[in-house]
Amino acid sequence: MDVITAVRELGKAIQADERYLEFKKAQAANEGDMELNGLIGKLNLIQLSYQNESAKEEPDNAKLESMDSEFREIYGQIMLNENMRKYEEAKGNVDEMMNYLIGILTLCVNGDDPDTCEPAKAEEGCGGNCASCGGCG
Repeated sequence: MDVITAVRELGKAIQADERYLEFKKAQAANEGDMELNGLIGKLNLIQLSYQNESAKEEPDNAKLESMDSEFREIYGQIMLNENMRKYEEAKGNVDEMMNYLIGILTLCVNGDDPDTCEPAKAEEGCGGNCASCGGCG
């Protein structure tokens, strides 16, 4: 089997993994949550307005502070949304899986034994030897 075929097989295995399936489910729930999408739309408009105001030669600091406050309030509402919380958790699980897989691949490229190499976990910290590093957390 060539490398590209092996990677495509890995891609299929990732897409069949429970963590990936939960992520896709959470992503679909986010997309279907009209309240959440409305809040995200408001957040984007505030961000655009903030950028426009701050780009002016003499920006109105009171406006900027007001927009910043409103941004923080809406962002807080978004992050309290149940669908967003589930999405963030599922995305974190997929990111963790991908970092682990990339760590294994990096070790293999550096000459480690593909059957036994094990990337360091983020909580184990850096041992200082970048030659066998699976990537910083």
